[in-house]
Amino acid sequence: MKDELREEIDRTKKLLLAKLSQTEDKRSLLRSLELRALYERIPELDLEDRAGFGQMVNQLKVELTALINAQPQEELSPLDVTAPFGANVPLGQRSSLLESSLGSIHPISTELNRICELFLSMGFSIFESREIDDDFHMFGSLNFPEGHPARDDYDTFMLEQTDHSGLPLIAPAHTSSMQNRILHQCRDNLSAGLPIAAIIPGRVFRNEDVDARHEHTFYQVEGIYVAKNVSIGNLIATLKTFLEAYFRKANLEVKTQPFYFPFTEPSLEFSLSCPFCEKAGCKVCSYSGWIELLGCGQIHPKVLEFAGIDNMTYSGFAWGMGVDRLIMMKWGVEDIRLFHSGRLDFLREFSPGGA
Repeated sequence: MKDELREEIDRTKKLLLAKLSQTEDKRSLLRSLELRALYERIPELDLEDRAGFGQMVNQLKVELTALINAQPQEELSPLDVTAPFGANVPLGQRSSLLESSLGSIHPISTELNRICELFLSMGFSIFESREIDDDFHMFGSLNFPEGHPARDDYDTFMLEQTDHSGLPLIAPAHTSSMQNRILHQCRDNLSAGLPIAAIIPGRVFRNEDVDARHEHTFYQVEGIYVAKNVSIGNLIATLKTFLEAYFRKANLEVKTQPFYFPFTEPSLEFSLSCPFCEKAGCKVCSYSGWIELLGCGQIHPKVLEFAGIDNMTYSGFAWGMGVDRLIMMKWGVEDIRLFHSGRLDFLREFSPGGA
């Protein structure tokens, strides 16, 4: 390689080393114009010079990186990201804390509270869901054996961490992952002549395409009821009673159709007529006139068996409803993505004064 090329690299090296002691953001030297110029020179050189020149430039970057990593790390003072002023604003110029009256409860929190109040009045207890769970509670306890094709219906987010069986931990795709725990915890109710009646509100996660009706992160309310002689009729009556109270509307138009879930048998899809188009068809209901609200059905005997409940004596029903979709219908929201967008103009519509 020509001597003038070596000298060019040496000059750049001396320049960058001089800057190292003067620059606060030392890692910025790895993105400096001087180093970039050396890399841009490589394709301009003669073929016999390119390899040697490129190796020397790479070596320079390696040496700079080692020197930067060896520098003492600056102790940064904690930054309060909730403060209503900039971190560098002088004390005398900082504004006072914002009045709480300027804020409002998020519509999802408001409606979750309302949903819980209604089910409490119907005799259901409330259990909080989890945002990280294991394979058994997500799949195994719900009659999804390993290799079952129904597992493929859930585009599930898996973690790198594993459970005691070596299987990846999971960001739950449904609040049904709490069923086994609640059935275990409350099964003494049955021997005392009381039902198991519980709802599980929580946030769930699915790796799916996002559009006006689908989000990758949303809220569900799972419901379970177990006693003697429980039927599909009890399930439909329970859901219809809740929905009529929630929407403050008598005689809601609902329909069910057969579906498949591994954890219920028989399984149903439960739908409401579209409130946006009155069944004429629109983009929100995919021009069907109906919005699928939830999945439900009779709890599968194996799910009761996994929880140590006699499935010859007791039966039950379960459902899982999307809270975001409920709010869409109640308030005429046409795009589910607005709930997690952080848009103030949207959230202000739900503040007490609409401001």
